Amino acid sequence: MTFSIAAHQGGRFGIAVSSSSPAVGARVVHLRDRVGAAAAQNITDPRLGTALLDRLAAGAGPREALDAVVDGTPDISYRQLTVVDASGAAATYSGALTLGVHGEATGPHCAAAGNMLADSAVPAAMCEAFASAGGELEERLFAALAAGLAAGGEAGPVYSAGLSTVSANGWRDTDLRVDWREDPVEALERLLGVWLPQRDDYVQRGLHPAASPGYGVPGDDR
Repeated sequence: MTFSIAAHQGGRFGIAVSSSSPAVGARVVHLRDRVGAAAAQNITDPRLGTALLDRLAAGAGPREALDAVVDGTPDISYRQLTVVDASGAAATYSGALTLGVHGEATGPHCAAAGNMLADSAVPAAMCEAFASAGGELEERLFAALAAGLAAGGEAGPVYSAGLSTVSANGWRDTDLRVDWREDPVEALERLLGVWLPQRDDYVQRGLHPAASPGYGVPGDDR
């Protein structure tokens, strides 16, 4: 009930995702600074995203990490997984019991997958859009998500969307979610437009609070 893309750009990792289920970003997105990005979806077991990142952190490549998790996980035929590492290598897996029309694709520094799709080519459209888009990682991830929706997205309407990234700071510098509404991808685009110009200020507040800009809201007298 989900389509997503995991990607790497310039030492940063991110995932964009949309679904007919509520709060999809809370379950599918797994990021670790300096390590990689992993998406776990389709009758989701969020523990698998952590397991993939643990394998990457231990030195495995995406295919090796994915094969190890698949081989060692009960009920893996219900799961759909993608993983990308710091070299830009990527791998995907769709179990035999993945729901409905499904597909997966990889491209330079990205991997996409989806289930219950209107068209199995949706993930390939997402990877192509990511490769051709310019801008920051968040902008390229959103371009890929929008391309997936334009290529058909899910067979039915989607109601939630999320976009998250991580850098070398130790936390997610972008972590946006639209958890239940009829236009989640459009709402996510508006939210990203509000957030992205402020992102670096919030990173600065965490790293160097004395040098950080003021909040510019009532009650801030700095």
